[in-house]
Amino acid sequence: MESPRSDADLLKEARAGDATAYGRLYERHVAAARALARQLVRGESEVEDVVAESFTKILDLVGRGGGPESGFRTYLLTVVRRTVYDRSRVESRQVTTGEIEQYDPGVPFADPALVGLERSMISRAFLSLPERWRAVLWHTEVEKCKPAEVAPLLGLSANGVAALAYRAREGLRQAYLQMHLRAAPQHECRPVLGKMGAYVRGGLARRDSRAVDDHVNGCEECHGVLLELTDVNRGLRVIVGPLIAGPVFGGYAAALAKTGAAGGGAGWLLRLLGRLRRTPSRQQVVAAGGVAVASAAVAAFVLVSGESPVARPPVPAPTPLAQPPASVRPVPLPVPSEPPARVPPPRKEPPGRPRLRATIGALGALVRAQPGIVGMRLRNDGDGPSGELAATVELPPGVTLLPSARRGQGVALLDPVGAVDGWACRQSGQGARCARQPLAAGQGTAVFLRVLVSGQAPEGAGPAVRVDADGLHVKARAEQGVRTVGASARFATEGRVAVRAIGNTLLSCPEEHDGCAEARRRQGDQRDNDLWPMTALDQDAGPATTASSAARLTLPKDSRVVWAGLYWSASGAAAGPVKVRAPGRRTYVSVRPDHVTTLDMPLGPAYQAFADVTALAGQARPSGLWWAADPPMAEGASSHAGWSLVVIVTGPRQPYSQAVVLDTATVIGGPVGKVRMPLGGLGPAAAPARAELVTWEGDADLQGDKVSLGTGAITPEGGDRDRANVFDGSSNGVRGMTFGVDVDTVEAELGRDPGLTIVSDKDVVLFGVAALSVRARS
Repeated sequence: MESPRSDADLLKEARAGDATAYGRLYERHVAAARALARQLVRGESEVEDVVAESFTKILDLVGRGGGPESGFRTYLLTVVRRTVYDRSRVESRQVTTGEIEQYDPGVPFADPALVGLERSMISRAFLSLPERWRAVLWHTEVEKCKPAEVAPLLGLSANGVAALAYRAREGLRQAYLQMHLRAAPQHECRPVLGKMGAYVRGGLARRDSRAVDDHVNGCEECHGVLLELTDVNRGLRVIVGPLIAGPVFGGYAAALAKTGAAGGGAGWLLRLLGRLRRTPSRQQVVAAGGVAVASAAVAAFVLVSGESPVARPPVPAPTPLAQPPASVRPVPLPVPSEPPARVPPPRKEPPGRPRLRATIGALGALVRAQPGIVGMRLRNDGDGPSGELAATVELPPGVTLLPSARRGQGVALLDPVGAVDGWACRQSGQGARCARQPLAAGQGTAVFLRVLVSGQAPEGAGPAVRVDADGLHVKARAEQGVRTVGASARFATEGRVAVRAIGNTLLSCPEEHDGCAEARRRQGDQRDNDLWPMTALDQDAGPATTASSAARLTLPKDSRVVWAGLYWSASGAAAGPVKVRAPGRRTYVSVRPDHVTTLDMPLGPAYQAFADVTALAGQARPSGLWWAADPPMAEGASSHAGWSLVVIVTGPRQPYSQAVVLDTATVIGGPVGKVRMPLGGLGPAAAPARAELVTWEGDADLQGDKVSLGTGAITPEGGDRDRANVFDGSSNGVRGMTFGVDVDTVEAELGRDPGLTIVSDKDVVLFGVAALSVRARS
């Protein structure tokens, strides 16, 4: 079967005189021309006049060897907008027809409503790309067409379109970066900008990635560049879309999505000529030049196509549409002698329109008999503000909303940090009804609902949401519903946030034993708690404690704690309170557990306890030494005891991110050597996600502990840095050996189906907590 001819092939054949080829272009793109014209003029008759005149202008240019080479759609839309603009100027007698002909439709039309848009860096980068790249980006990223739909236009397979779009996006990133490099006023920004292309692709070494992170966190301009690079699709739709289609881009895109292509073939040329010759007298001034070029072009194309010509009166020679030489003065066409019809006032461009996009899903997972969090995110990708927002959330059977502890709030909400707030929610049926003030163009918002999953909740469909805003309706449904296993969310937020975690052990080898000092320095071959009679570690040496240890939390000076959770674990089934001392405090406070999980390990039971210590962290200076002491614990060989502080912090230097804390006490190893925990509610991003992992009972000398975030085994930042032995008795905030306690940091891209996979094929560990943050669009 012969492959469809691409737009470039059809344009080439049209220049050679093939009327059928240009008719095929008309069939492919007339629906788009009409979709845009309907946003700009009223009445189907005027829409068809604008469309006919636009195709006629391009036909004249093509017949004279000009016009587009391959990107027909964007060229056509530019001509449609210019045609409407010129018609309104003639009707209001602001310009003569001779002036109208002096323009080049090969460049974006500078709409008075969008003055300056073409000077933005993303627009200049887009316009600097090869025409074929611009075409594939327009169709796939701006108009959101599927590769199979774009394939005939480019003469490629669907896979070929996807590959070309990938290269074009990379080319756009590089062009955008080069413009910033040329404009970078600060010398220290230039090396970082030069690395950003590789950074967003994950191609930098860890040291270089950290250098980019450090610079971007303190440089607002480079932070903005990074956000643009990690989501060039947004820049294409928010800036390039209006650049080509004008302020009505949102309405055009919505109309195009509902419209199918129309047929026509070569015969459209004759029908087009007839329409132009029947144009009302008040429009003939604009259309006369189009009739002239159409007549000349039809005469040439008809000889090739075999169509029968129609009788037509003599017409003046066509006026070139391209800019004439300085020595040539275009002569205005004569105005009809009969009195002109009543001239209506110039039509104003309609205001920008909103375009809402909603997503909903559980953070982590909705697990039977566990509390959880459902997050709904909403974004306005249009060019105008929305109306008042009303969101109706539907929860799966067996999932109920938790009541709020706040007076006047019917539903337990988690307020996103740094995001646009203003949501108010109440229970409604099986779900919730939430309301909010309008959402501005280009802004996003989120609302997080605390829920409880019953032990008998059926597996099936996930939560859903419908958002209404002044006649605009959008819906979304989560792909995943209730699960029997997984990690439920303890806390979630969004804004300029980041996750951090520290911890330490409360047991160590006896100092008097040979080799203990070496093992504490992570040296020698006795670095496991299985090889020592573990005894209490009492680092503060005070009379008020029998077992104590400290870890240092280091944060930027302008950070504050949004949420803090204290976790502690030990061998044995008897859980109880733990003593905590914050930085700068002289005394400990007793913290009782909010939740305790006890599980069977190979050598007996072990527990993990949790307490929310946000208030304690908020009262103290968060940075500095944190101490924990005296939880219920047992000494002896193979015993473990330790603690970890997990925090979410916010500050102006942090990139805009999504953050979630998942805690699930899960035994991994032995009969269950591999566990995958879905990371629902976190969107994939080009920038790596940061994960803080808290694990108990890992042995440094037993290989086979691996962690993956969807991209294969990853290397932890501390300890032995061995991707085949992640849980090796090392913890953030501490130097040396932390027997039986691991607090590790890993980084990796989440991918399309994010999940945390942990494998332990020789050791048996108690995995406790995963806290993640991933960059997102603000």
